Amino acid sequence: MIMNNKLTVKDLINVGVFSALYLVLFFVTGCLGYIPVLMVLLPILCAVVVGIPFMLFLSKTHVFGMVTIMSIILGFFMLLMGRPWPVFLIAVVAGVVTDFLLKIKDYKSIKMGIIGSGIFSIWMVGMSLPMFFGYREPYFESVRAGYGDTYADILYKITPDWMFFASVVLCVIGGILGGALGATVLKKHFKKAGMA
Repeated sequence: MIMNNKLTVKDLINVGVFSALYLVLFFVTGCLGYIPVLMVLLPILCAVVVGIPFMLFLSKTHVFGMVTIMSIILGFFMLLMGRPWPVFLIAVVAGVVTDFLLKIKDYKSIKMGIIGSGIFSIWMVGMSLPMFFGYREPYFESVRAGYGDTYADILYKITPDWMFFASVVLCVIGGILGGALGATVLKKHFKKAGMA
């Protein structure tokens, strides 16, 4: 039920709690990247896994800006982890676009939530950005130093520049699958929140 159009302390607490949960699940799933072949599948795997808590978060979201604040938290955290600045920009844009999308149906549409989960998941491509384009050589030097030649060589071969665009598609697909899974698992929460 929408009480007003302003963020409350409870809203901000929800953003903080769900951002923390989202990050924990994201990083736990990201550990699969220690296997080079699975590294290219991380966009879809991570997006599916975090889709469930993201949908639960959306059942508690009723004010424009909550999703954007979550994206700012995620992007800022990645900056602190040493990722290049575009990861922050991509995260914020994904959050704002998702917020506007959800606002169309006044945060009451499960279908929009599922689509929003796919759009929001695009922020993850910022994580893989160092593997591509201008960052590629320095990134793989650091990978080689940390994980050895075999890991670095395999990862280099299976991540040509076009894989960046494939990662965007995988993020969207994974986010939609995760959103649909979350909508199914959390059906009671959506009913309680008055979402259809």
